[in-house]
Amino acid sequence: MTSAVQPIINSLNAVILGKNNQIKLALACLLAKGHLLIEDLPGMGKTTLAEALARTLGLHYQRLQFTSDMLPADIIGVSIFNPAEQQFSFREGPVFTQVLLADEINRTSPKTQSALLEAMEEGKVTSDGVTRTLPQPFFVIATQNPCHQMGTFPLPESQLDRFLMRIQLGYPDPRAERELLTGKDRRQMLTVLPALADAERLQAWQAQILTIHLSDAVIDYLQRLVTHTRQSRDFAHGLSPRGLLALKRATQAWAFIEGRNYTIPEDIQAVLPSVAEHRLRGSIEDQSRMHSLTSQLLNAVDVIG
Repeated sequence: MTSAVQPIINSLNAVILGKNNQIKLALACLLAKGHLLIEDLPGMGKTTLAEALARTLGLHYQRLQFTSDMLPADIIGVSIFNPAEQQFSFREGPVFTQVLLADEINRTSPKTQSALLEAMEEGKVTSDGVTRTLPQPFFVIATQNPCHQMGTFPLPESQLDRFLMRIQLGYPDPRAERELLTGKDRRQMLTVLPALADAERLQAWQAQILTIHLSDAVIDYLQRLVTHTRQSRDFAHGLSPRGLLALKRATQAWAFIEGRNYTIPEDIQAVLPSVAEHRLRGSIEDQSRMHSLTSQLLNAVDVIG
């Protein structure tokens, strides 16, 4: 069965070379109504992926560069006094968009990072006692540099848990890098990238995700995986119920991308590292070991109980 979103994946692959799996994960995260954290070194294409995804889906996009002196009002907005009208008027911040790129989110203070929590969880923000609803769909793509780099503030566990997935892009393979050197400029390609969907169609897909069937056997497999993380000494703490629900939605979204209206164990296996690793650890140190542990988790838990 051909996926309804395959043209979008093909279009993104033409700009982001050699990263088909990461593109599918990013799209699955959006379809599952989650938010995405991309951790990698500078210059790996994180910003390009975010803008390409927004343009291809026909969504309004804003980029916000996080810095150490940023304040919560720089994200949410601020009330400004209008002398002519003798009253305050609210000037919306960059969070009032459909796709927000929170670039280098861990270069600002935890206080400012937390300004995104309500927006990511509730789809609304509160300023001066007034709650304002954000545009829909609302999708945050945050990028962060590795915490061993200077000037970074580790994301607190409560903030990490708001991201349905965390992915890495990594270095391109030699073939993709050759095409980067000899082909078109990727930034120029973004300017002519056609919109293959719109907000209404995306929301219809998001609603369809909820109807993707999970058999009793698939649900049992999900529960055995989560139970193992809670009982194994390899993990400091196991997946929470919120983490389990995130894994379920991501599994349904992956099945949809694969062109099916039902889930299979391979869907769970495809998304589990991106959904679970940042939750199981609670920090982003020793990432290579955590990736090894999630691989062990999949090997330790039988598909059929």
